[in-house]
Amino acid sequence: MSLSDASRAQNSASTPAGSVWVGANAGSGKTRVLTDRVARLLLHGADPQRILCLTYTKAAAAEMKNRLFRRLGQWSMMPDEALRAELAALEEPGDDLPRARRLFAAALEVPGELKIQTIHAFCAAVLRRFPVEAGVPPRFREMDDREAAALREEILDALAEERPETFAEMALHVPGDGPDGLIGAILGTRDAFGSFDVAACERALGGDTQGPVAVVDEDARALLRRLAGAMAAAGTATEQEKGVETVGAITDAEDAARRQEEAEKFLLFGASAKEPHGPKRGKIGTRGARGALGDADLDALDRLAEAVAEARTRRIARITAARTKALHDFAEAFLDRYAAAKAAGGLLDFDDLITRTRALLTEADMAAWVLYRLDGGIEHILVDEAQDTSPEQWQVIEALTPEFYAGAGAGRVDRTLFVVGDEKQSIYSFQGAQPRAFGEMREMFGTRLAEAEKPFARVALDYSFRSAPAILRLTDAVFEVPGRGDVTDAVHHLAYDDEKPGRVDLWPYLVQEKGDEGTDWWRAIDEPSPDNAQLRLAEQVADAVHGMIGRAPLPGREGARVVGAGDVLILVQRRGVLFNALIREMKARGVPVSGADRMRLGEELAVRDLLALMRFATTPDDDLSLAAALRSPLFDVDEAGLYQLAHGRGRERLIGRVQAEPGLAEAAAFLQDLRGQADFIRPYEFLDRILTRHGGRRRFLARLGHEAVDGIDELLAQALAYERERAPSLTGFLDWIDADGLEIKREQEEGAGEVRVMTVHGAKGLEAPVVILPDTGPRRAQTPPPVVKVDPVGPVWQAKPRPDPVSDAIGALGEKAARESERLLYVALTRAEHWLIVAGAGPELKEATAEQCWYGMVAAAMERLPAEAVGEGCRITENWPDAGAAEEAVATEAVALPDWAHAPVTAAERVRLVSPSDLGGAHALPGEGDPAELAKARGTAIHDLIERMAELPPEQRASVRSDGLPDALAEAVHSEALAVVQDPALAHFFGPDSLAEVPACGDLGGRRMFGRVDRLVVETDRVLIVDFKSNRVVPERPEDVPEAILRQMGAYVAALTPAFDVPVVPLVLWTAERRLMELPHALVNAALTRATAP
Repeated sequence: MSLSDASRAQNSASTPAGSVWVGANAGSGKTRVLTDRVARLLLHGADPQRILCLTYTKAAAAEMKNRLFRRLGQWSMMPDEALRAELAALEEPGDDLPRARRLFAAALEVPGELKIQTIHAFCAAVLRRFPVEAGVPPRFREMDDREAAALREEILDALAEERPETFAEMALHVPGDGPDGLIGAILGTRDAFGSFDVAACERALGGDTQGPVAVVDEDARALLRRLAGAMAAAGTATEQEKGVETVGAITDAEDAARRQEEAEKFLLFGASAKEPHGPKRGKIGTRGARGALGDADLDALDRLAEAVAEARTRRIARITAARTKALHDFAEAFLDRYAAAKAAGGLLDFDDLITRTRALLTEADMAAWVLYRLDGGIEHILVDEAQDTSPEQWQVIEALTPEFYAGAGAGRVDRTLFVVGDEKQSIYSFQGAQPRAFGEMREMFGTRLAEAEKPFARVALDYSFRSAPAILRLTDAVFEVPGRGDVTDAVHHLAYDDEKPGRVDLWPYLVQEKGDEGTDWWRAIDEPSPDNAQLRLAEQVADAVHGMIGRAPLPGREGARVVGAGDVLILVQRRGVLFNALIREMKARGVPVSGADRMRLGEELAVRDLLALMRFATTPDDDLSLAAALRSPLFDVDEAGLYQLAHGRGRERLIGRVQAEPGLAEAAAFLQDLRGQADFIRPYEFLDRILTRHGGRRRFLARLGHEAVDGIDELLAQALAYERERAPSLTGFLDWIDADGLEIKREQEEGAGEVRVMTVHGAKGLEAPVVILPDTGPRRAQTPPPVVKVDPVGPVWQAKPRPDPVSDAIGALGEKAARESERLLYVALTRAEHWLIVAGAGPELKEATAEQCWYGMVAAAMERLPAEAVGEGCRITENWPDAGAAEEAVATEAVALPDWAHAPVTAAERVRLVSPSDLGGAHALPGEGDPAELAKARGTAIHDLIERMAELPPEQRASVRSDGLPDALAEAVHSEALAVVQDPALAHFFGPDSLAEVPACGDLGGRRMFGRVDRLVVETDRVLIVDFKSNRVVPERPEDVPEAILRQMGAYVAALTPAFDVPVVPLVLWTAERRLMELPHALVNAALTRATAP
């Protein structure tokens, strides 16, 4: 069997013979190599339990597991010859086929499954295994972003009350957008905060703690008055008009600080000068004015300018040091409370998982013991996307490997390290990644393994299986510029298929003409002008995509075909004017488009409509929410109709007008149904009632399109998440969801038949036959973070004006951001398989700075390649099919549908589900006394509390409370539920072998039944099912149990009996008396027979 050079390179990377460090170009098949590596390790006898594969994302871990099990599963079923061929392709001998076939079962049977996981998941597992040694709660829980944000707000509120001076000092300096950015920066650099010395900080920032910060004294004022006189007598007209006034602003100021600031403006150069903020030696005043002064005064002016410059340095250093002191004081107070709050709640955030594990493995007294225990369980480590691994994560990985190359462990077993990554694709610095760490760690591990005389190979995967040669040559040309992307290795690509058709188009750049940026007075201030260059570009892109779909030729596996909507991927650098305009223009032209790759839940129209309806249901007097709901697709009341309803009603509620309007009878019934249910059903049930029973989902899709599905489904998911965490109530859910600016990532899968518009960050790992890059113009410099690290001070709270060390630190951050932007361009270019289109719009590109933006970089590279001019743009084509091939492909694809495809589909018969609790009969004995609504609310709350309390350790159960109930009722419900779960006689039903909310379904006299059993316990000789009842009047005997309850339990027994080989025993737990009552089978069966009788 002949192998290609590309396949041999992959096999060299995946060989299990030793440790390997792989540099993988985009599209080189690194996931395939990772999968091959694991499969070959297993082939060579590695224990599946002792392999650890660390991926960057959960999706990557899932994809790798799927690929591995798919391959091993195929091996287990392959004929001998086919399996030998598979192994030969991996350069593995085919002499033990039975072993290869057993690998699938061996991988499936690994206790706890194969360890293919993110590093955060691995760290969480380690901490759960060694909680005492790590100093973390044994049952800690990982905080999500919502919970962390809520905790930060609580601590901020507490600090405002408990440390008002510290809070006020922080608030004095915080920018206008609030403290969120500052708090995020503090948490991101939490390890850097410690003791702080204001004087040392001031000195480090260039200041002198003893020197003055204002030097314009009386002698200086007199000197400046003489200068003003000289200007008036012999200066230019400008000096006489403005110069004298400027000098007067200095001399007339009574406050020394104000005189200093005015003097800095006059006597020092500006920020953009060759010597920023330097003294204007010899350049103060025009020649005439200077000639009117004596030499002594001119020398004194130069000395004053130098003194003002030195004082400015001290002043700014002192201001920055004071601001940084406020930062450290606030950070100390905030971080102490943040850590205490997490400890009290048994919580860890994602940074804690890494830092606690690192400390456990490197610093703790028990580190040697922990490593010994882990060492016995890890023999092979694989690291995916290593370029995105942060230094702290590398420290965790490094701590796991000492026995790989030293001591008895190294000689005991052939342990290996496999790392794959690509510096050029390191684009996540905001998550702590440092691209140079990839090369540094390669050298470190290589040196250590060499010293231990262990094999260590460096393999480069240069072949791209994805992109055509034309696209790869352009990419190489873009990155042949020295220093571009700040990568250590030369950028070089080889195409797996040298004949693969490829095309690159560079469209003319659209310049934002002066005067095009203004907007009409009646437009929103953030709405771009219709003449905005980016809007014009969006129209051009939409026109081009509309024109190519179904018409333009595209290479296919079996010859030419035409472009489909699903072939097109449009990538932008950020979500802004161009991003939104692209989606809007695509929809306007009828182009199938998948919508934004991320959405803010609260901005989705369907979500806003559903929440408005929920607000009205909980507060019927909320006319504004009702009006918003009426305008939604749920009711389809137009603007004129709403005006007629609302206008002139005085103090009458809007719902009254709706109920009185004959044409809105259906809407009134809809609203009445929701109002009647609002106090009794959970948020998820409420939303589902709107969407299913009242046809809301169908109505939303008809008006808003398929993209509304994501928002609706995510709102339902959030309702379920809320119900898991808190007592479910509609008002509580509204407070919970309104307080959150939840951003949802929408998965945009290939093959959906829609144009995808997304950011380059979101597209990492994706590919498409046609990729369009319209967002390539100059970008504004990013706003620097509020906190920057300045050696040797540590975290400094930066703001203008800045000391030179702070400006230098910000400049270094800007350089890093520019290099990362270049690496982001690499990711964008290499998403394309066949056709790459580069366009741009924005301010005019100046020759000196053109190559600082993506468009300029690509244009310069195209000039160095043999590109043909096409109008004002240029193009590279290689083996591209002509238009005739596309026409032939269209004719081939046009297939007539058979007659049955046009026949109408008979609607399926709708099946109505029956609830076991709705089978008829009385639910309570005489004498209950409470209204039905109150009894139902009590029962719902008690059920919920018992379920939530039972999941917690006994000492934490009392902390669970109900929301939305009157205080007296809430306390009574809490006491009753707590007494049930704490009763030792009932502990068996809340133990680890019990199940909660068990679904039960079955057929009852031809009707489908579905319900949930409150508690189920499987014993060796029987199955116990328990239903909680909160009746106030408790029957003495089973024969006295209300008919509805007997029928309900009979339905459960009938539904669950076929699932077990042992008897199913029905029991009722009367919560008011904590009394368990077994119901005889004959009794419940008879009741069920009465319920199902015709």
